[in-house]
Amino acid sequence: MTSRILCAVLLMIAAMTGPAAAEVAEARFARMTGLGYLQIYLLQDLKLVEKNAKAQGVELTARYTTLGQPTAVNDALLSGSADFAAAGITPFITLWDKTRGNVDVRAVAALNSQPAFLNTINPNVKSLKDFSEKDRIALPAVKVAFQATILQMAAEQAFGQYDKLDVLTVGLSHADATNALLSGKSEITAHFTSPPYQYQQLEDPKVHRVLSSYDVTGGPATFSGLWATTRFHDDNPKVFKVVLAALDEANAIIRNEPAKAAEIFVRLENSKLTAAQVETLLKDPDIQFTIAPQNITKYTAFMARVGTIKKAPDSWKDLFFSDIDHLQGS
Repeated sequence: MTSRILCAVLLMIAAMTGPAAAEVAEARFARMTGLGYLQIYLLQDLKLVEKNAKAQGVELTARYTTLGQPTAVNDALLSGSADFAAAGITPFITLWDKTRGNVDVRAVAALNSQPAFLNTINPNVKSLKDFSEKDRIALPAVKVAFQATILQMAAEQAFGQYDKLDVLTVGLSHADATNALLSGKSEITAHFTSPPYQYQQLEDPKVHRVLSSYDVTGGPATFSGLWATTRFHDDNPKVFKVVLAALDEANAIIRNEPAKAAEIFVRLENSKLTAAQVETLLKDPDIQFTIAPQNITKYTAFMARVGTIKKAPDSWKDLFFSDIDHLQGS
């Protein structure tokens, strides 16, 4: 366990020794940027938490913080400055493993299954084996981000050595990495990213795709999720019921009113893509918004095998609060 996470866990354990309080009146969300977190954008803009709280007779408001890296999102949760954390699913799995037996972080829900692309401006790179020591691959957090795990899985498949390309990786937010890649004036020659950034990049003729995360996982797999501490979950059952209802409503809007969802995303994200372009992405069958996890055990099996986590869970249900046990997950 890193010293930063250890300190945060110790502080949280100390706070847990006090008496249980009444349920919170404000739910605080920390999230990353991109379509993988679209439901949280809708919760914020349409005040879906407040709407569903009122319908259930609960006094609850919500506050949202945007962060550029999964480590910052997890730090916000562990420091007590956020109640719900939304980022890539593999940073959650790492945190789940490191907090077992103490803070016990577990997932509230999956958010999205979507392909993440490894794009490059190097015309000589057609596959992972073409990268050289002169290349630098940007991703949200070295060895920690979802893309970092997928790159390791792909490297194991290509080289038989999972950490073969780790030395080439650089931690940057998706927005900063996109700017660096498209400028062609930095050390960044590739970016393992996510929608909508990957599609924005591919509009530039000098950019091409090397691989998709779906190539590695063999099809759709959970990209992002929402998680919290067990203490917060157990102390706030009404809050969790409200949040799950709000997520269900957000998913219904994405499914039935994609133009509305796209407009909200473009406006809040100040995206360079048009609402029409984002709407097209939302209709892509490869991008699925669901609270049920998909193929999450493919990540845990790999992460346990290479030592990123100590032990793989026996089931996806070991990773999630029991609120969604009734769903068909994998």
